[in-house]
Amino acid sequence: MLTGAEQVKMKNAKITRRGLMLGGVALVTSGCTSVAGQPWNPMSYAFSGKPYLDYRLRRQRVQYSGSESPGTIVVNTYERYLYVVEGDGYATRFGIAVGEEGLTMKGKAEIGRKEEWPSWTPTQSMIQRKPRLAQYAGGVPGGPNNPLGACALYLYQGGRDTMFRLHGTNEPWLIGQAVSNGCIRLTNEDALYLYEQTPLGTPVLII
Repeated sequence: MLTGAEQVKMKNAKITRRGLMLGGVALVTSGCTSVAGQPWNPMSYAFSGKPYLDYRLRRQRVQYSGSESPGTIVVNTYERYLYVVEGDGYATRFGIAVGEEGLTMKGKAEIGRKEEWPSWTPTQSMIQRKPRLAQYAGGVPGGPNNPLGACALYLYQGGRDTMFRLHGTNEPWLIGQAVSNGCIRLTNEDALYLYEQTPLGTPVLII
């Protein structure tokens, strides 16, 4: 007969194993995910990006010399920074993870849609590159283990979805790297901050 303390311990162990199993699914399936995940539980770390980020990758106000209009989002895939232009010679800068070579979108777009805890469905091109993703062709529902994280801002061109997003991540330790299938990822904290500050129609420049 188990004591009360032993029963609680066993229950917690089951919850931890379930979180790790579900987290593993998220790491494997993401259309904007990395090639190789880390053996950590996304449920525990989804909102814990800061301890794993170098100071330079944390959200901060910086001087900015670009000519873009205030409010414009500029994604510099080479620097691996996202800037929100303020117009007074400054911008808010975010560390990001970007797509592998040749996979990240370049050019102009706008924010055409925003979703909290978005669902995710792999595109046909993703499935062709990684056939194992075919099992998720029907979509993965939103939630803490979904690879798009807490929220997503959808990039549109000419009124049409480009299939690229600015989104959160359950792998904050990969911020600053070129690891995804093309989308731009931020920590969940930064993605939510951007989500709240960014209206639909906001112009986006990806360079």
